[in-house]
Amino acid sequence: MNRKVPGLAETARDSRPEIPDGIFLVRVDGAQFRWHASKPFYVLRLTVLEPPALARQSIVGRLYCTQKAMWKLGWFLRDFLYDPELLSHEQVDEKALPGLRGVVKISHAVINGISLINLDGFAPASQWAELSASPVSNASSSNNAEASR
Repeated sequence: MNRKVPGLAETARDSRPEIPDGIFLVRVDGAQFRWHASKPFYVLRLTVLEPPALARQSIVGRLYCTQKAMWKLGWFLRDFLYDPELLSHEQVDEKALPGLRGVVKISHAVINGISLINLDGFAPASQWAELSASPVSNASSSNNAEASR
């Protein structure tokens, strides 16, 4: 039997605007390692600091820890100014990640009907003014950043 519940549809909608594809200055609010037999990963919870229109919105994404994806985890840690001593000893301290700031480029993908956020690129927070003011498209600036690595 179906029961009509007035107001239910309104509560089921996410009242926050969806974060669009683009670049954002963010702060790490949480990180948690998740073990998976074929693809272990870190779940990152980021809070948007800039642009102001999206400030305080959350971005949740994954960084995989497979051999093939290790370069991206290293890129994130370096650009977000993670402790170089821990990095040199191949250690990730989840308690040292909250509070780190940097720039992230995101895009959205739908896989098997599930909307996922891809963390496509990173830059130090000190480059936010330059990256956010650049008339070059996000895709072009991301390619230039990757080429310079």
